Amino acid sequence: MNIIIVGAGKVGITIGEQLSSENHNITIIDLNQKKVEEAEEKFDVMGVVGNGASYQVQMEAGVMDAELLIAVTGADELNLLCCLIAKKAGKCQTIARVRNPIYSKEVNFIKRQMGLSVVINPELAAAQEISKLLRLPYAKKVDTFARGRVEMVKFRMHPELHMDGLKVADILSKMKCDVMICGVERLKERKVVIPNGDFILRDGDLVSMMAVPRETAKFFKKMGIPTHQVKSTLIVGGGMIAFYLAKQLLEMRVDVRIIEQNKERCEMLSEELPDATILQGDGTDKEFLLEEGLAHTESLVALTNMDEENLMLALLARKYSEAKLVAKVNRIHFEEVIDDLDIDSIIYPKNLAAEHIVRYTRAMQNSLGSNVETLYKVMDGAAEALEFVIREESHVTNRTLRELSLKDNLLVCYISRFGKLKMARGQDMLKVGDSVIVVTTHKGLNDITDILKY
Repeated sequence: MNIIIVGAGKVGITIGEQLSSENHNITIIDLNQKKVEEAEEKFDVMGVVGNGASYQVQMEAGVMDAELLIAVTGADELNLLCCLIAKKAGKCQTIARVRNPIYSKEVNFIKRQMGLSVVINPELAAAQEISKLLRLPYAKKVDTFARGRVEMVKFRMHPELHMDGLKVADILSKMKCDVMICGVERLKERKVVIPNGDFILRDGDLVSMMAVPRETAKFFKKMGIPTHQVKSTLIVGGGMIAFYLAKQLLEMRVDVRIIEQNKERCEMLSEELPDATILQGDGTDKEFLLEEGLAHTESLVALTNMDEENLMLALLARKYSEAKLVAKVNRIHFEEVIDDLDIDSIIYPKNLAAEHIVRYTRAMQNSLGSNVETLYKVMDGAAEALEFVIREESHVTNRTLRELSLKDNLLVCYISRFGKLKMARGQDMLKVGDSVIVVTTHKGLNDITDILKY
């Protein structure tokens, strides 16, 4: 597809990189010539220097031939104007980044009146991701499917679980829970596996497991891991993610304390979040953190504007607290180093936005009427978890999974039919109307038929 991205910031570049790797034709527009040149050099994209809200600039970028325009500048209103002009000039589909909480309750109205295809809010998505992690504090990552009825939970194998050397099939039969282990990251060997029943797990493995929430809780309870959500949290940094997160946690009846240095921001947060405790101070000051309850809080979320600061804060907290630790990272690309740190969960807001847009572009491309409803990059981007809705008959329908020639390193996990969820087995068939959840190391699946070898 021909896609135009307006805005060459962190989110815009991440989206451009992802879509370019999926063989789309990308043009990036930005006022900053240096950013445009860097994008052209680093990725296989075209660049246009100028104001993305200008009709002439959009024409130069090829809006007449574009199928999609994505506006992700730092200004909500500019993004909406870019999309409006693109709709009038080129009749392409449009996606706008809208971050301001003022607009959050008006998203459906804005989409309807301006003809937007999608509205994305990376900060809100990050807050939702963190709130899921604080609901399931034993998880390093939680992804949801089937409108929240199925979850994919990533956790680390620790020696105290006494599961080192056991086969996947043995663990599942021992626990007697309806769960599916669908991915294993072996960090020492830098490899990712979609395991079968004979695969042997080792301490230190990162295991991705899929189940309905009830079975997830049952599984971890049998393993002796606490399954209750956190009751308190200390948030360092009072930016947009902190605001959205605090609102969600307060609704979950979590005690929320936010540390922010800027006085004006503290006053705004106090007005907007009357049930939260807002503390003005330096969140990197160890003594201040200890005074404000670091040793007793059940979770710490580091959301400052500096990646290094967030990581160091989480590591500091590990020395003084048993809290669930979450750190936000925007710029650093040393995932293999970060994975080795003793930090429970890392959140990458820009990646969440990119996933959302990639999911939409995959759905636009579907060829046989099976839309990509949900898509997550999982296992540090080495695999994908997708949810397809089958809308037409094809080579995969009305035959048992055992009869299908499925690709290697691909697992059909769940089937939803008429609202009823079922863990996929070899004798099951896929039918029109089904929602199907798949995990695979193969990238770029657009259609349910892509699960086949040929």
